[in-house]
Amino acid sequence: MEIDKNSIYQEFAAEASAMQARSVALRRDLHRHSETGWLEMRTTAIIVRRLRALGYQVLTGREVCLASARLGLPDADIMAAHAEAVLQQGVTEEELTPDLREGFTGAIAILDCGPGPVVALRFDIDALGMVECPESTHRPTREGFASVNAGMMHACGHDAHATIGLGVAELLMKHRDALHGTIKLIFQPGEEGGRGAAAIVAHGHLDDVDYLIGNHIAPTGALDDGDVTPGTYGSLANTKYDVYYTGTAAHAGGFPERGQNALLAAAQASLGLYAIPRHSAGITRVNVGTLHAGTGRNVIPDRAKMEIEVRGETTEINEYMMQQAEQICQGAATMHGCRCEMKIEGRGESQHSDEALWQRIATLVRTELPQYRVSSTPNAQNWGSEDISLMMNRVQSHGGQATYMRTMTDMASEQHTVRFDFDEQVLARGITLFSAIVYDLAGRA
Repeated sequence: MEIDKNSIYQEFAAEASAMQARSVALRRDLHRHSETGWLEMRTTAIIVRRLRALGYQVLTGREVCLASARLGLPDADIMAAHAEAVLQQGVTEEELTPDLREGFTGAIAILDCGPGPVVALRFDIDALGMVECPESTHRPTREGFASVNAGMMHACGHDAHATIGLGVAELLMKHRDALHGTIKLIFQPGEEGGRGAAAIVAHGHLDDVDYLIGNHIAPTGALDDGDVTPGTYGSLANTKYDVYYTGTAAHAGGFPERGQNALLAAAQASLGLYAIPRHSAGITRVNVGTLHAGTGRNVIPDRAKMEIEVRGETTEINEYMMQQAEQICQGAATMHGCRCEMKIEGRGESQHSDEALWQRIATLVRTELPQYRVSSTPNAQNWGSEDISLMMNRVQSHGGQATYMRTMTDMASEQHTVRFDFDEQVLARGITLFSAIVYDLAGRA
């Protein structure tokens, strides 16, 4: 197909390509300063600085996330220590607001172009709690942008997502006279572990949205055999718990009958969780990730903590898994005379992309951006879990449309591995696609 180089869509592509060097520099800066969920203080400050310079209305701090709905917060001492480190990484005292210091990270940029549809774009910004591969053959190390924050690494591509979001912000502001309606750019904290979306949804930011588009970079594969897969479905609903057992300490040799063994209660629960009956209506998952307990070999342990998760193919199946897990954990506590407290630290729901929207995007790419290939399976199945599901379901609940895309790129290794890296050409492609989709949905006739 011949490309119309005079179309606004090709103008987006040319402008995104012209931004590539700046986009790469920004991505590498964000990678070098990787930050995990609710600690994305420097990342947020950089995002807010750029958005305000572009002229956006920017929501920050408690305006973004409802305090009572945040999940999986780090301890206060961890947040305080990271805040001090951030001040040595190019963030000013003024930018490091009291809200940021308390982990109210993330930002929402609003572009008001008059009456029309409300279009929201979601970009997650957090890193993983991983130690980056130190080998000299690893490209970020060799080229000088490996993470300087101990135990934090962008190993999933959210540094790309944040960079794409800021590139889209620049192009949309440049072309705002060609748009109508309201554009919301949501820079979400805490996607890893399903911790951040719930607080944004609870704040009401999705309640007026007509169209929601999200995206994740992904490796080329059997399903994702193009440059973009415009729709996905099937993410597993999930719930992540911290489970605390409290018993009574006692001398293990002298008076063992006086103790209530929290370690045994946790161990009993861990075995019981794996005995949850499978569900006939779909896939289920359970995992005990950690178990910490005890102070010494001759002391009955009075404290234990487990980190667990359950998943289901649908939200309803996950609720079944939750009920079973809670009964098992509480029952194990009763068996050993202990108390049990379960705290939800993260969650996601099942999701689907609206066919009308992903089909519209597929048609847009084929007709206006033919240099990019739509995958032969344009609506592909997801596994794992994603908390954009909470945003998608809220938009769809009031009649809006949502899709969660994948944009393909070569990768050095699988996501969530210590050697993860990607071909940065995906940055310009992502900026082009998002900008084109917004114009297709909210461009002036």
